[in-house]
Amino acid sequence: MNIDGASSVVLQALTHATSQDTAVLKPAEEQLRQWETQPGFYSVLLNIFNNHMLDVNVRWLAVLYFKNGIDRYWRRVAPHALSEEEKTSLRAGLITNFNEPINQIATQIAVLIAKVARLDCPRQWPELIPILLESVKGQDGLQQHRALLTFYHVTKTLASKRLAQDRRLFQDLASGIYSFACSLWSHHTDCFLQQIYTRDEAAALSSLERTLLSLKVLRKLTVHGFQEPQQNMEVMGFLNAVFERLKQFLECCRQVGPDSTCREKLEKTIILYTKVLLDFLEYHPCAFIPLIQRSLEFAVSYVFTPAGEGVTFERFIVQCMNLIKMIVKNDAYKPAKNIDDSKPESLEAHKIKTAFFTHPTLTEIGRRLVSHYFLLTEEELAMWEEDPESFAVEETGGDSWKYSLRPCTEVLFLDIFHNYSQTLTPVLLDMVQNLQGPTNVEDSVQLLMKDAVYNAVGLAAYELFDNVDFDQWFKNQLLGELQVSHHRYKLIRRRVIWLIGQWISVKFKSDLRPLLYEVILSLMQDPDLVVRIETATTLKLTVDDFEFRTEQFLPYLESIFGLLFQLLQQVTECDTKMQVLHVISCVIERVNIQIRPYVGCLVQYLPLLWKQSEEHNMLRCAILTTLIHLVQGLGAESKNLYPFLLPVIQLSTDVSQPPHVYLLEDGLELWLVTLENSPAITPELLRIFQNMSALMEMSSENLRTCFQIVNAYIYLSATEFLQNYAESLCRSFCDLLKDITNEGQVQVLKVVEIALKVSPILGAHMFQPLLPAVFRGIVDGERYPVVMSTYLGIMGRVLLQNSSFFSSLLTQMASECSQKMDQLLGNVIEMWVDRMDNITQPERRKLSSLALLSLLPSDNSVIQDKFCGIINICVEALHDVMTEDPETGTFKDCMLMSHFEEPKLSDDEEPPTEQDKRKKLLALEDPVHSVSLQQFVYDKLKAQQALMGDQGFGVLMETVDTELVRQLQEFLQGL
Repeated sequence: MNIDGASSVVLQALTHATSQDTAVLKPAEEQLRQWETQPGFYSVLLNIFNNHMLDVNVRWLAVLYFKNGIDRYWRRVAPHALSEEEKTSLRAGLITNFNEPINQIATQIAVLIAKVARLDCPRQWPELIPILLESVKGQDGLQQHRALLTFYHVTKTLASKRLAQDRRLFQDLASGIYSFACSLWSHHTDCFLQQIYTRDEAAALSSLERTLLSLKVLRKLTVHGFQEPQQNMEVMGFLNAVFERLKQFLECCRQVGPDSTCREKLEKTIILYTKVLLDFLEYHPCAFIPLIQRSLEFAVSYVFTPAGEGVTFERFIVQCMNLIKMIVKNDAYKPAKNIDDSKPESLEAHKIKTAFFTHPTLTEIGRRLVSHYFLLTEEELAMWEEDPESFAVEETGGDSWKYSLRPCTEVLFLDIFHNYSQTLTPVLLDMVQNLQGPTNVEDSVQLLMKDAVYNAVGLAAYELFDNVDFDQWFKNQLLGELQVSHHRYKLIRRRVIWLIGQWISVKFKSDLRPLLYEVILSLMQDPDLVVRIETATTLKLTVDDFEFRTEQFLPYLESIFGLLFQLLQQVTECDTKMQVLHVISCVIERVNIQIRPYVGCLVQYLPLLWKQSEEHNMLRCAILTTLIHLVQGLGAESKNLYPFLLPVIQLSTDVSQPPHVYLLEDGLELWLVTLENSPAITPELLRIFQNMSALMEMSSENLRTCFQIVNAYIYLSATEFLQNYAESLCRSFCDLLKDITNEGQVQVLKVVEIALKVSPILGAHMFQPLLPAVFRGIVDGERYPVVMSTYLGIMGRVLLQNSSFFSSLLTQMASECSQKMDQLLGNVIEMWVDRMDNITQPERRKLSSLALLSLLPSDNSVIQDKFCGIINICVEALHDVMTEDPETGTFKDCMLMSHFEEPKLSDDEEPPTEQDKRKKLLALEDPVHSVSLQQFVYDKLKAQQALMGDQGFGVLMETVDTELVRQLQEFLQGL
């Protein structure tokens, strides 16, 4: 691309690409896309965005195209990579002048220089850092700022490289420029403090911006630039200076007040100082040991003493608390159980912590956390009134403790309580003691205090296990609190029911459960929505608990379930509906079939909720989970849900529909459960299977569930299912088997095995294309035992239950292998006998012996040759399945099933699904469970004897080991 001639063409295309008119915009974008790989294109872009006379939007677009080009074409190995000559001229052009007037474009240029530096610095671009340092020292304000901005982005990018060689290069860079970075930061910091105190706010803001950037550089150099930072005086000097600077900046905050133009940047800088300490502690805990004392003194004084009043702000308090938490919790600071095994650093750190956390200090921290930081704020109370659902479902999980004050204080409380429980337990119990009995509803201070103290007792439930008799407290105090119905007392009602939820799995007597259900029933009718939502959550924890007993809950089930359903309708936010649905799911799951009389209203409401939640896939996931438990609870009655259920399954498992990304996993689970509980196939249920071939193609982690679904269809209605879908299923299986693990192969083959078990004739016919591979696998002696066992299971079914098909398969394979049929049959029997030990399931072992015995009686010399091996397998199988009746001393086949009987269930057992019943009925017809092996062996040997005559049979029996013959006679006596 000729640069001079091309500039105007590219400029015109970029101008068009900023247009709002798609007719102009689209062709321009297409043109620019085609030029991306043209030599010289990026040089033209560089000239355009460096020309400050041009339109800002055009220059912005030129920078973005350049930045994307670095990602795609800068590496040498990239297709259409840029030439080395062009890259050299681009690198030079990027750092000729740092005078970009527009902030956003300056940032983008800094980022793209950093992207190039990541790939080329220092080897191909040794001059980058020296030029940046030179420009940073310059007197021109704009140039100095832009160079510093670029310096920061380059440092940040190089620090993020993780390979050992890259880290060494960064460490070399850090040691070379650390002194300069420190003096730069010191200089800008002093300038700022001087200017802010002389009230020159414009100059101060400019200096503060530079302070912030130079501090960001120092943070990266300090944390990632030194292998043993404690050995470096400058690093430790800088870290100690951070505390001094923090105090100066906090004092500065107090001076300038909340309305200053510098306020936002000031707070940002203060937070950045704390990040330096937190990062250093995370990456270099041992090097941090000399700073522990100072860090704790600093953080505790600002957060837990009057020193912080009027100075601190929320984000700073969070950072200080996290600093304390990370020191308290750090494993590197804990001595080993055996003191002699401890590292000297751990002992030193432990000594410093122990000296700092004295009894009075811990007591004060514990009291302040509860009585100051745990109190509900004005904003939270206003939120309770104005937006109760957001208040009740506020997210406090995950990493929220790193950023939000409430979860941060709670996590700090827990960690300190866990590490110093002996000191803090009496402190907390004393606070509880002072709040005995109902609180005056007019005394809002005491109400808030009680809420905070109960919160602490709930959070520390596991630590307080030995010190609190919760059952007594529940009966004597908490129950009474729940009966105070005044609207101001809702604070305590909500907190107490939450508190019970925290203790339910820690210490709560089983025989108090009915009393708790009474309480839940009453509070689910509380006038306050927050109390009702909290009660539902505690119900879930109660029902989900290990000690839950269905019979205790049943008297309350109807009323509580009705109230839960009411709550589901009353709440309007997606998150709250999800939360209530999870409670409903949990209840249905635990009471199982007992739910049947009470679900009518829910069944009518779910279709409406599904329709309303079209835009909310996470809510739809919660509905799917509820449906899964509902179908399990309803069993065969779930067929009444099909008009709603089947379209839901259809949508959730259709990979051509966008929502499947969210819904597929739960949708497949629901599909499976629906089939397992279906009393009979319906055309609609059969039709959904059209979704399956695309799912098989995806071959994702859901493949196992897909196979279970196929199996469920075969059990439900083999004939209709196989006639409709076996062909496409066979194609999917053939594709899968080309590239699948051994375990996956077994899953595919199990489907074929089940099809043969349910329908030996149709199954063999429909899956015919897969059977030659199975046959070959047996003849070749498949090495993987589980696969071989499955091969033999399939061939056993064919041989025993569809012998004519076996003969035609043998003929086909013999012609393929150019072998005689008898010879091939001999090879199969020999391999079968040899690999019998691969089969571990008793059912398959019995099947193998039945199958091989079915070749008798025979005058075929090959079969007679292998007679000894066949008898060997039979005796092994008889050992597996025969049990001795101690009374009569005779043997009987323990696998025989005579009739179908409904099992008697204990309370904890789940009732059998429709599929379980189908499997049971199928087993009654299966030769493995309906034919006595003992009798079958006897009959076949008798028939062989009749065929050959006594003498010939005697000669045949002499080929069998005498010990085996003795064992065989023992099994057959009495027949």
